[in-house]
Amino acid sequence: MRVMVTGANGFVGRELVHRLLDKGQLRGETITALLVLDQKLDGLREDRRLRRHFGSITDPALLRRALADGIDVVFHLVSIPGGAAEAQYELGYQVNLQASLELLQQLRNDERPPVLVYASSVAVYGGELPARMNETQPTAPQLSYAAHKLMVETALEDLARRGEVDGRAIRLPGIVARPREPNGLRSAFMSDLLHAYASGESYCCPVSPAATAWWMSARCCVANLLHAAELINPGPARIWQLPVLQLSIAQVVDALAAIYGEDNRSNIAFAPDPQLEALFGRFPALRTPNARALGFKHDGTASALLRNALPAPARRRPMRNGATV
Repeated sequence: MRVMVTGANGFVGRELVHRLLDKGQLRGETITALLVLDQKLDGLREDRRLRRHFGSITDPALLRRALADGIDVVFHLVSIPGGAAEAQYELGYQVNLQASLELLQQLRNDERPPVLVYASSVAVYGGELPARMNETQPTAPQLSYAAHKLMVETALEDLARRGEVDGRAIRLPGIVARPREPNGLRSAFMSDLLHAYASGESYCCPVSPAATAWWMSARCCVANLLHAAELINPGPARIWQLPVLQLSIAQVVDALAAIYGEDNRSNIAFAPDPQLEALFGRFPALRTPNARALGFKHDGTASALLRNALPAPARRRPMRNGATV
């Protein structure tokens, strides 16, 4: 079994690569080669099964070299995030759309179609959502990033219909807790809030306590990516909206306080940005019976989300007088 991960040095990519190495098999077969593609690959452990391919996904020759010996499963994760793609349209167009279409073209094989798991996004729905929604919600992208994701979904479905690529797309919500570094994500506040509270640092949240978002840990996200690849004959529908935890900022802060202590609550302030909250703070309750029936899952509870997304709090040692340090 030969498996490839694009964007392998990213936040979710590293987690997926390490999980695949630990798992050692996919779709009932032993993983003999794990091809990892990214411009940098400095976050991955040494393993004889790894085949490192350095460079940009926009280079068709790089893709041809990586795929030259054949491929069984591809996890396509690489993308320019929404805010960065909006500010740098040409870069987003080249990476998010053109490179994805080129990858699909190079994967076409009607005799032994490879499985492609594509990381799409809830951004395809746009920002004007109903009070309650389900998997049939029409798409209405309001960012170039989202429009390009939707175009790739359409191409993937077409090649799956033709029997040339066994494509599967899952629409991801906000994945936490991303490293605290510039990443072009306008939803980065979701991860920044978690890191700040857990570390006892001051943080000014750009959305209000009442703002609601869809949440998922990287651990849960990787489990869903692997599940998408493992599905055998999933049927004609090839685009799935994952189950999500719909939580307000206030609910997340309460869960953080229960794990990391009430004292840290005073470090969190709020200065809502109306435009940001309109795009990323008004996500409604979401029903996903079809995805649940196929076995896709969310983290379960706010507490489980935090346990999956953040390191456990340090245990304080008891002192002889009964106090703790």
